[in-house]
Amino acid sequence: MAAFSRWCAINPPRRQLLRLAAAATTGLLPVGARAESDDPKRMMRPQVGDLLIRAEGDNPGAVIAASDLKPGEAPIIAWAIDPKTKLHRDGSRLNQVLLLRLDPSALGTVTQTHAADGLVAYSAICTHAQCTVTGWLKDRQVLHCPCHESLYDPRHDAKVVGGPAPRPLAALPLKIADGKPEVAKSFIGKVGMTQPTM
Repeated sequence: MAAFSRWCAINPPRRQLLRLAAAATTGLLPVGARAESDDPKRMMRPQVGDLLIRAEGDNPGAVIAASDLKPGEAPIIAWAIDPKTKLHRDGSRLNQVLLLRLDPSALGTVTQTHAADGLVAYSAICTHAQCTVTGWLKDRQVLHCPCHESLYDPRHDAKVVGGPAPRPLAALPLKIADGKPEVAKSFIGKVGMTQPTM
């Protein structure tokens, strides 16, 4: 028994190693991301009726208008905001959203159901290792995760078209209200990677 205890002390179980690795990466938040928050309202995923605000760039915190997005241009990384309470849902980096405008005629049938006038929104969190998907390959019109080169096609429900990502990005249905994109429904699909089972 003593030998086993010594072994455990120098060889922590796999679950502990995964926790340590996750903790070590929390200091590697991408630009525009914030530290996790304990405020449960800020931790909530985007809610129906929320507007979207810029997470970074020249005017962080500004409410995004539909006219701010041009067809085929790079996505905007955004947070949701409750328009009544002005509460930002930025308590977890898993709440980051990619917002972009595409040619409506180029959208797949499923994507059209959650798009609004060519505007589409997806989770900004890669389904492979939870890096923030910040890249945009304009010539191919695909989203690019810089960590391990996963590629997603936003015209076809962010399906994986390259790299190690195991599944599409979660889609966030939108509608346009007073010229602004508004959350119409909760995320469709799981945000981030699938946690390993032990």
